Amino acid sequence: MPSVTLGAVVVAASAHEPRVLAVRRPCGPESLPSGPFQTEHRTLEMGVRAWVGRLTDQPLGYVEQLYTFSDRERAEDDGETVYALAIAYLALVREVKPAGAADALWRDWYAFLPHEDWRAGRPAALGQIETALRQWQQQAATPAARRIRGERISLTFGFGTQTAWNEERVLDRYELLYEAGLVAEAWLDRGEDAPGPDRLAPGAPMALDHRRMLAIAIGRLRGKIKYRPVIFELMPPSFTLSDLQGTVEALSGVRLHKQNFRRLVEAQGLVEETGETTANTGGRPARLVRFRHEVVLERLTPGVRLPLSRG
Repeated sequence: MPSVTLGAVVVAASAHEPRVLAVRRPCGPESLPSGPFQTEHRTLEMGVRAWVGRLTDQPLGYVEQLYTFSDRERAEDDGETVYALAIAYLALVREVKPAGAADALWRDWYAFLPHEDWRAGRPAALGQIETALRQWQQQAATPAARRIRGERISLTFGFGTQTAWNEERVLDRYELLYEAGLVAEAWLDRGEDAPGPDRLAPGAPMALDHRRMLAIAIGRLRGKIKYRPVIFELMPPSFTLSDLQGTVEALSGVRLHKQNFRRLVEAQGLVEETGETTANTGGRPARLVRFRHEVVLERLTPGVRLPLSRG
């Protein structure tokens, strides 16, 4: 029987920062909250909720399964190959509670993947990444292999082409960096010491395949907020439209046109007025709104569709 490990990408967000719950380890890089599936866990989801609660004191609200990894950590047991399965979950929480049972902390998810944050324009990390990927491309053994590598670089990162940056292709970009040996995890998985930071893509490594899990979660959430109202799982009961836009921008990694965004949100009937205002805006009072739950029954895809115009 395969052993089963449950891991959770626990996400909270504000109008400025998307955060992921990480756990410090005695040695080595940080990890996601995780633990083995045990007999007292009636379901996989109950197991992941139990482990996150035990390690971080963070109760979970919205939870969905992300991916099952079955090609890692294989071992021989009495002559038989034993597979260790790792099942990743995405969890969204509103309240950011102090996390300390397992030396846990909230981290900006762009600390691990800084090239995914375009809110201030083209990320500086992409300059180093492009140079390293082009060198990797030229190291291919044949012209055909170099061409294929170049096409993959263009499709995932858009370097040197008119290909638009697709904010949902987070996993594709991480996988390419892994294959090119530009993340520390690729070297550690081969049992080798990772090279210095100048030879790796910027960004903190994570234990095992946890940064891959994070990449999957970011891409899934970026896609999901466009057609499902999951963004409101991260919002407080009442908020301003500026708070909502800032949170969407933080998660998607792009700046959005203010008026276009507001027109889309209001036209889709996603929010309703509370009749109250807040003065905590640094300017004149702003009206408070809340998620209009009836929209789930009115439309099949009530998401926050990102405006095409960014600014």
